[in-house]
Amino acid sequence: MVERKASMVRREGRFRIGQVVKHRVYPFRGVIFDVDPEFANTEEWWESIPEDVRPRKDQPYYHLLAENATSYYVAYVSEQNLLPDDSDEPVGHPQVGDLFGELNGGFYEPKLHHRRAH
Repeated sequence: MVERKASMVRREGRFRIGQVVKHRVYPFRGVIFDVDPEFANTEEWWESIPEDVRPRKDQPYYHLLAENATSYYVAYVSEQNLLPDDSDEPVGHPQVGDLFGELNGGFYEPKLHHRRAH
């Protein structure tokens, strides 16, 4: 019997760059501008999440230009905590226009050349 390590299995993410998503639990939404195939932030960041709600590391993590009712920021969110945002409302983050063109059906058209926003 051959054992396969989880790190050897490549996963396709459920979401893609330019897609508007919302957090499953917390009241924020955003547009995806980058994706890591698995957790790629600091150990300190991961351990700052309460253990009972800490997501697994072996899943895609998405970089979002995010917004909530009071501010704009960059968020790093596990796939298990995201849902598609079907509101078709634009994301108001001030960097959206730097990276993306028109919003159409819950997706922004990526501009040809973009860099990470952080």
